[in-house]
Amino acid sequence: MLTAVIESSAYLLLVSVSHQQIPRKRTFLMCSPEHFEVTYAINPWMDPAVSVDRTSAVHQWGRLRETLVGLGHTVHLLTPEAGLPDMVYAANGAFVVDGTVYGARFKHEQRTAEAQAHQAFYETHGWRYVAAAETNEGEGDFAYLPEAHGGLILAGYGFRTEPVAHAEAQEVLGRPVVSLRLVDPRFYHLDTALTVLDDRTISYFPGAFSHAAQRVLVQLFPDAVIADEVDAFAFGLNLVSDGRNVVLNSAATGLAAKLEAAGYTPVPVELTELRKGGGSVKCCVAELRH
Repeated sequence: MLTAVIESSAYLLLVSVSHQQIPRKRTFLMCSPEHFEVTYAINPWMDPAVSVDRTSAVHQWGRLRETLVGLGHTVHLLTPEAGLPDMVYAANGAFVVDGTVYGARFKHEQRTAEAQAHQAFYETHGWRYVAAAETNEGEGDFAYLPEAHGGLILAGYGFRTEPVAHAEAQEVLGRPVVSLRLVDPRFYHLDTALTVLDDRTISYFPGAFSHAAQRVLVQLFPDAVIADEVDAFAFGLNLVSDGRNVVLNSAATGLAAKLEAAGYTPVPVELTELRKGGGSVKCCVAELRH
């Protein structure tokens, strides 16, 4: 009996260790908001009548960058360009998997020149860059889970990225792509409604997706952390995780509590000014996956 108890305890310890959230050092790309402003509206969150405090935006963005560096991550910087106020949302410029860069092709003309700036960065730094033929907005609508189902890309469509870009991304990156239809214009990018917490776990807000997409997500990720409407509207899901430390908008207190209960460490940051452009933490951070 004593042997059985010891073996049982050892098994429980093994299970506990195997489910620990382990941080992994990441490499990111960010772009300072020194030219950030809201002079047009291409998503429901943008209102040119609402003033932007650019000094505060730069300060808040700087605190986000310092937070990521403080967690041990490497942050490269993309040079901001005048006349491109949305360049701060660096995640939208490309999608990188295993050293291959699938470039963005923006839907709205106000942002089209950003793609060239991202291409120049990647080519200058020796990455394999593939220009897109189809409309897509980079990590805004693509998420990668290297250990889920053998390596999987989740891809959103409905407002920015076209479904045909999912097939193109699959050919370029050599990873299976699961298409998910977004149905609420307030969640115009996948990264406003779904996030990757570690290499096989996600969190998402079901109401942002079609009923069919919800069924797919339940089948693929039965253990996902489900966010509610309040935290989704606070851009809580627009976060960056290293597998344990989760950097998220300070307004998403309910989601932070859920993540902590699931074994993650929430790291809140304030991004009130950049939210005026329709983005938060993840929008500002592209991951460079070597």
